[in-house]
Amino acid sequence: MITGEARPVPKKLGDKVIGGTMNDHGVIHIRATHVGAETALAQIVRLVEAAQMGKAPVQKYADRISTYFVPAVVVAAFVTWLAWYVGGKARSYPKSWIPAAMDEFELALQFGISVLVIACPCALGLATPTAIMVATGKGATQGILIKGGQALEAAHKVKTVVFDKTGTLTIGKPIVVHTKLLTNIPLHVFYDTIAAAEVNSEHPLGKAIVAYSRKISGEHSSHGQQQHEVRDFEAIPGQGVRAVVDGKATLVGNMRLMKEHGIHISEEAEEHLRDVETLARTGVMVAIERELVGVVSIADPVKPEAARVISILKSMGVRSMMVTGDNWGTAVAIARELGIERPCVHAESLPEDKARIVEEMQAAGTSVAMVGDGINDSPALVAADVGMAIGAGTDIAIEAADIVLMKSNLEDVITGIDLSRKSFFRIWLNYVWALGYNVLGIPIAAGALFPSTGFRLPPWVAGAAMAASSVSVVCSSLWLKRYKRPKVVEEIDTSVQR
Repeated sequence: MITGEARPVPKKLGDKVIGGTMNDHGVIHIRATHVGAETALAQIVRLVEAAQMGKAPVQKYADRISTYFVPAVVVAAFVTWLAWYVGGKARSYPKSWIPAAMDEFELALQFGISVLVIACPCALGLATPTAIMVATGKGATQGILIKGGQALEAAHKVKTVVFDKTGTLTIGKPIVVHTKLLTNIPLHVFYDTIAAAEVNSEHPLGKAIVAYSRKISGEHSSHGQQQHEVRDFEAIPGQGVRAVVDGKATLVGNMRLMKEHGIHISEEAEEHLRDVETLARTGVMVAIERELVGVVSIADPVKPEAARVISILKSMGVRSMMVTGDNWGTAVAIARELGIERPCVHAESLPEDKARIVEEMQAAGTSVAMVGDGINDSPALVAADVGMAIGAGTDIAIEAADIVLMKSNLEDVITGIDLSRKSFFRIWLNYVWALGYNVLGIPIAAGALFPSTGFRLPPWVAGAAMAASSVSVVCSSLWLKRYKRPKVVEEIDTSVQR
């Protein structure tokens, strides 16, 4: 729960254990050293709360502009009225310019009112919320739950994405990835035998072997797995299992188990085991009747789309990092497979370490997104500028995140950033249009064209023009409904489904 390993960690007498984690084998007697507010989970909750309280509110551009814009328009309207009124009284323009039913005061008042009406900042006020509303709705249809405008705004600035390993970049559970047979035993017979020995085991590696055996048996027989006579089953902590299957002594476990039972390990098998460990996999050895017959490689494999996602992020100018509680050997091997550079890997990191790493990058001026799925990721998810939680993750991670990837697809990280960038391009376009509309409309409403063309903008026409600017901004925001995921993301989806 805390360090995020995909495999169980052996514990011996005197080792520390953490409340809420699972004991996979046998009975365990513990002494509580921290209770209540001092437990590991309570400390994580405090870290999350502190990070949430410390998050600076995002200033709204429209509010800042309106702070100066509204008083400026009121002053402009008054100056317009004053200029036309004083000019009329001083005979600065011909009296023929004044309509028959008006005097200087009324003409000046109409120009002033037109300026006030046409410059209403409604379009500015609508520029951001309408775009955010459409973008968050569109994100939801794509399986990306965006928790408000602040998350959407922060995502477009992201320059570094920090990934958790287990359950985020990897599948999150051990599976059989390779089988090395050292004798002429048929593959389905090999797996039938070891699955019979492992079927009573509670160990995750044993469960992975049983699951894979069922798949193999299904491919070789329409009747599924055969029934075997299993006697003298024994699970040996830290080593593996032994049993008598159909009268044959069977051992399934690690090198230590084999050596303690006097099983000869050939040079071929030892070399293969070294290769397996280099790839951060676990080699499970199988001996039948005191002869080593095969080695099963088990790993928590990377998700099929992970390497491509990291490559695409790099092409978008976004750096990828990996922070994990797992050991350095596994972390470096996974990073190498995914194309993540060695300096961008942090292993054996506790929850508070993950949050600290994120904060250090922020202090260096980098906008950071954190992608994770576990309880141990929640402090970093909150500390990051944008926290992205995998939808299949824990409730605490989902609660702490700003964006939830409901489909648990890594490629949705790309979609979330791309949608944010497109949304904020649209918001800036709305601002430019709204301000440009006013920059062009205010001089016309003030009578800039009246001396040369005789064109005057009555207040009711100015009101209609003001309404049209708001409608145009809303229509511009609605254009986001046409958003489509990047083509490269669609290609990843297609390849994964195949």
